[in-house]
Amino acid sequence: MNEATIVILTAMNLEYSAVRTRLSDVTVQMHPKGTRFEVGYLNGCRVALALTDKGNQPAAVLTERAIAEFDPVAVLFVGVAGALQPHVVLGDVVVATWVYAYHGATSQDDGLTARPRGWELSHPAHQIAAHVDRVGDWARGLPDGSPPPHVHFGPIAAGEIAHYSAVSDARQWLREHYSDAIAVEMEAAGVAQAGHHNNALPTIMVRGISDYADASKSATDDAGWQPRAVANAAAFATALAVALAEELVAGNTPSRTAATPGRGGPFNLAMPNSHVGVQGEHVTVHGGIHLGGPDPSSGTTTIETSRPTNRSDWRGRALIWVREAFRGITDLAAGVATIMTAVRSVI
Repeated sequence: MNEATIVILTAMNLEYSAVRTRLSDVTVQMHPKGTRFEVGYLNGCRVALALTDKGNQPAAVLTERAIAEFDPVAVLFVGVAGALQPHVVLGDVVVATWVYAYHGATSQDDGLTARPRGWELSHPAHQIAAHVDRVGDWARGLPDGSPPPHVHFGPIAAGEIAHYSAVSDARQWLREHYSDAIAVEMEAAGVAQAGHHNNALPTIMVRGISDYADASKSATDDAGWQPRAVANAAAFATALAVALAEELVAGNTPSRTAATPGRGGPFNLAMPNSHVGVQGEHVTVHGGIHLGGPDPSSGTTTIETSRPTNRSDWRGRALIWVREAFRGITDLAAGVATIMTAVRSVI
């Protein structure tokens, strides 16, 4: 079971419940300051789930707290958003490739001038999310009878306003200064900022479109689009969480070409606390000394020595081997010291 942890945060109970129902083996973990985390599993992926409440500030604080508590490989924020572009429709899923904190500005005599801040989605996380979308398995658990929602990748705008008008000054501000934003919501800037301050930890915003951020918002909410949008976002986010746990952790491990002791490939003979080692695979040096590779009879790595028939010849060959094998090495490893002890014992 992969114990890499993914943190998933939501702003509302509706969003929280949509994720919570997908977890198994759930336990409660209380932070000393009172934050309640539920920790469960998604196909072997460990998930820590928490509720932040609405707004960028509480989202930032709880993201920072979750990162310190669980040291996750990524943070996902899951919830609803309002669409800002005509091709993004109710029920679609949006993955933020860029987060705009759109309320930064200066006030001057001739009006407001935008001072935007932004955070870009990390390249590995973007690649993994795009792969999850292409494969399409994430939508299998959604209710039957309707086509799966589209997944859109693009910038989102994060502020402190719930938009109920398409003609207000706030919406005009978005059109003038953030015309490429495809959705608007209220937490992503805080989450992205917290991730940035933690060694650029990947933070991924997954939003289901529940309204058009205009006068029809109350009607779409009454029509039940929030739970439908949340279910779609939770389905994609949980599939993405599993993929992130698998691939981001795999990216931090040695490549497949790096062999391990006992597997027949090159490996490091240095013992713990050593700084250097000998790389070898089935290497026999002068004097009958065999380094590396598994013993065919035992399946374990062996170091073999044999007594030469001529002591002076043995010494000469040993010197050649030492000079060639350890040229330029200034800090002999503990593993090498063990070999040299074995050599001296047969002189």
